[in-house]
Amino acid sequence: MSTDQEIVRLAAKGDGITADGRHQSGALPGDILGEDGIAAKGPHHVTPPCRHFGKCGGCQLQHADETVLANFVRDRVVNSALGQGLEIGELLPEYLSPPASRRRATLHAMRTHKGAIVGYREAGSHKIVDLAECHVIDPRIAALVPPLRAFVARFGPRKGAVDIQLTLCDQGVDVGITNLVLEGLEPTEASLDLAREHGFARLTLDQGYGAETVWEPEPVTVTMSGVPVGMPAGSFLQATPDAEQRMIADAQEWMADANIALDLFAGLGTFAFALRQGRKMLVVEADQAAHLASKDAAGRAGGTLFTMHRDLFRNPLDAAELSRFDAALLDPPRAGARTQIAQIAASDLARVVYVSCNPSSWARDAAQLAEAGFKLTKLRPIGQFRWSTHVELISLLER
Repeated sequence: MSTDQEIVRLAAKGDGITADGRHQSGALPGDILGEDGIAAKGPHHVTPPCRHFGKCGGCQLQHADETVLANFVRDRVVNSALGQGLEIGELLPEYLSPPASRRRATLHAMRTHKGAIVGYREAGSHKIVDLAECHVIDPRIAALVPPLRAFVARFGPRKGAVDIQLTLCDQGVDVGITNLVLEGLEPTEASLDLAREHGFARLTLDQGYGAETVWEPEPVTVTMSGVPVGMPAGSFLQATPDAEQRMIADAQEWMADANIALDLFAGLGTFAFALRQGRKMLVVEADQAAHLASKDAAGRAGGTLFTMHRDLFRNPLDAAELSRFDAALLDPPRAGARTQIAQIAASDLARVVYVSCNPSSWARDAAQLAEAGFKLTKLRPIGQFRWSTHVELISLLER
């Protein structure tokens, strides 16, 4: 009797899974499993574009074609919703960001006896994969890997890893390095030469006392819907500009007739500046640096956008405050927004646009709103992190 089984879907971490729950790393839907692994590959395998795939922990699905990638993103979101008993009104087409589009990345670096290595960590390990190529990040970020490798080879610590945060902004690439102590004139001057020669927008170093800016020829900004916003070091941005625009377009359509609106967990104002036209908006953010940056930009841009510095986990807007608004958009961290959602459920607020980077916490929060009379009327899965198992979404919930 044959024990061969077909892979029917991908599990949350990217393993292939059969109808009876057998998992197989590297398997895709349509593959046939034998007793010792994949007996026959199905039609959805492609040649991974990157030489590091399989070792580098940055990507898990480069061997999958576009059909599998799209289905994975969609199924992760849909299954999270169904698992909480949510009924989906309209499931919109999933959106996938293209290769070489990611505008932020955190790399790790380590000095070695032969030089230095710079890259992502191996899957499930602290070992660093020395990047010779990367098909995910924007080429302007990838171009800085060789000079950063050379710098760490000269001045990196003898023990321990250095973290390098790279973010594309209006002026170029913002570079933040942590766990790197520069002692003396030579390494300090070399860091400035590195920034100058390679056109860094800014260089910040954390030598154990917090991030300190050592190079910033002009104030670093990121443009949000035509408005330049000062970008504090380490600021959060959506991973790809194209996915950001897809979500903004959905939010604009869904909030078109809202005269008074809220943007909760607003960050630098990714959605607020896009939604400010034609309505009054209150923008609420807990991080002080992000709040001050959006407040300053709002003042210069004009219009009816108002900012508030408030920790929505410890001090959420209460039901009475929320009831004054026509609609709210929220984009919380991965943990979700349990305390704020409870107040929304108790309010008279009738429309919520919920953006999430964690389908599980989003589904939990959406189920709480459903108990209060909301319906999940629109849902779009978003795959910003191409070839990874990280999935995002934007949704509309209405009473």
